[in-house]
Amino acid sequence: MNLNSRVFYFFIFCFNFIFAQENEIKKDSVKTEKLEEVVVTGQYSPQSIKKSVFEVKVISRAQIEQQAGNNLADVLNQTLNINIVPNTSSGKSTVQLFGLDGQYFKILIDNIPVINDEGLGNNTDLTQINLDDIQQIEIVEGSMGVQYGANAVSGVINIITKKYAKYKWEITPYIQEETVGNEYGFFDKGRHIQSLKIGHKISNSWYTNAIYTRNDFAGFWNDKKGKHHDLDDGKRGYLWLPKLQNTAKALLSYKGDNTFRSFYKFEYFNEHIDRFSEQINPNYNPSTQTNDPVGNDIIFKSERFYHHLNFLGKWRTSFNYDISLSYQQQKRNVETFRYRIRNREKFDIENFEYESRKVLYSKGNFSNFLENECFDFQLGYEVNHINGYASSVSGSFDGENIKRELGSYDLFGSTEIIVNDKFSIRPGARLLTSSVFKSQAAVSLSTKYNFANGVELRGVVGSSPRLPNYTELYTYFVDANHDVQGNENLKPEQGSSVFIHLKKSFDLTSFSSFKMLSKLSLNYLNVSDRIELSLVNRAPLQFKYINIDSYRTIGAFFNNTMHYKNLKANIGIGFSGESKVLNSRVLHNDDYLYRMQFNANAAYYTKRIGVVFSAYYKYNGASQQFVQQQNENDETELIKGKQNGYSWLDASVRKDFLNKKIQLTVGARNLLDITEVNTTAVEGGAHSGPPATILLGYGRSYFFKLIYNLNF
Repeated sequence: MNLNSRVFYFFIFCFNFIFAQENEIKKDSVKTEKLEEVVVTGQYSPQSIKKSVFEVKVISRAQIEQQAGNNLADVLNQTLNINIVPNTSSGKSTVQLFGLDGQYFKILIDNIPVINDEGLGNNTDLTQINLDDIQQIEIVEGSMGVQYGANAVSGVINIITKKYAKYKWEITPYIQEETVGNEYGFFDKGRHIQSLKIGHKISNSWYTNAIYTRNDFAGFWNDKKGKHHDLDDGKRGYLWLPKLQNTAKALLSYKGDNTFRSFYKFEYFNEHIDRFSEQINPNYNPSTQTNDPVGNDIIFKSERFYHHLNFLGKWRTSFNYDISLSYQQQKRNVETFRYRIRNREKFDIENFEYESRKVLYSKGNFSNFLENECFDFQLGYEVNHINGYASSVSGSFDGENIKRELGSYDLFGSTEIIVNDKFSIRPGARLLTSSVFKSQAAVSLSTKYNFANGVELRGVVGSSPRLPNYTELYTYFVDANHDVQGNENLKPEQGSSVFIHLKKSFDLTSFSSFKMLSKLSLNYLNVSDRIELSLVNRAPLQFKYINIDSYRTIGAFFNNTMHYKNLKANIGIGFSGESKVLNSRVLHNDDYLYRMQFNANAAYYTKRIGVVFSAYYKYNGASQQFVQQQNENDETELIKGKQNGYSWLDASVRKDFLNKKIQLTVGARNLLDITEVNTTAVEGGAHSGPPATILLGYGRSYFFKLIYNLNF
């Protein structure tokens, strides 16, 4: 009996056990969830989506639970216009939005950027963001420089955490087991997650909780043979690197009788990623005619400390304030060693710091100065001091470690004018100053108009700069055959966007409570002064990072969310086009290249057995890219390369029983068994040809998650 058959029969057993339990009809999140969520991102104070000037996408707690999502990569993969980009060699997964990578996108937790190995809010590894205490995830697309500063060019993700509870005690342990493709074992294969949350409502004002989660991803073997394989045949190691993550969180919150609220959050995170060399030194001993195979291996160890203290309230009867103070640190250490495979012995061990960042951060928002329902304005500040470090082996930095301090000091303000109950407008501006770069500015203009027939029209114009990174500033790789250099005189890139959102809700109560919300979004995004590695001298051949290129994208997206009795469904389709002006290259084409995406998901609650059935589907259409290649005459020409389209399908079944004390979710990810797609849209490196395929996943995987809720 193969693994898939065993998993299938296990699911059948689970269903029979569940259905034999109580058949009492219970309320479920699918039935009770409302279309109008309360949102925080970009608002003066929490308010419903209908009142928000910005268009905010919301991934609710119910959706996270239905997908059995443990980290951010688990749930974003099904979101329209967002692509998850996994890296099998580093173990990281980053986000791509509007064709731009993680440098242009900001990830926040409770409105403050979260630190990571490579930045503050940017280049975040999605698998390092744990979701066990999350209330909802909010996504705002477009340049958000006024609200969130530099590097928020394509948008922001704001993760809102839970800070209160209705029970005196909440004790919630859970386990989650997953196959990795068709691989599973109790210790050496699959994915194994254990977690425990303890929450206590000390009084009506005070609440505290603590959470610990262990996430063990044993890697994806595929045709590899693991760390103990001792033949030099290229089969040693893993196709996807193993990683072990431990996350510990703590919260203390206070909610006063008036409007004052405060909380302190702490998080400790560590991660071990193992990389085993494919090449093995046989270490042959001619005198004994024996060998002792040795591999050169590496362990990457990431560690994050996160502190966040927040005060929110109203000063007397006047203005509102929201002040956050944060200290964060993330460091990545490396252990290199030689490994005697047969004896399981490490030797020649070296440890050193690979990358690190420490940040002191504070942000304050102040509003409602005039207590006027038709006019309000917000003033704010954002300051941070980043102390960063990168070892010479983490990049081509002329053999020297790179240390950099960056202080940023921003002031921003906006005004919200409610002309009448139909029309409102909010202009805003931010001054961005730093200890390294020249002063920058970001501006925004948001408007909302409610038509008489229930149609909502929103227009959002915004801008945000993108600051140069370590590689662009400090690269120095010069030898007899190479001359590639960074540029400490680079200026920030300039991003801007225009969005138009048209939304209409339908409430057909005469037709069995059918509700639908339709939204059409049009967008244009532009990045100028884009930094690229450019040819600056032909003889001798020299390259340097300079501000030379630009990037544009246009798009149209149509989305429909529907409620009908116990069914909630969503269908969306989008078309986008990308154009790159590559002045850094001799050959380039700035035509728009178009791509289509489609997604659909549905959740159905069955009254008779009290079960939620969920399915999530997404189609990523073929994408194109202009690439250079050599023709038959050994001349360089420009061709239009193509990456094939692919579909992704997840499904799950969830059952609450024993008065919701036990919750069981079983399901499958990547039901269509996608592992890689063919491509001709990638250029080769200096010493290698272009790849013919791109890895996307490790195939069809099954999971079950068992939660015990002890609330009293």
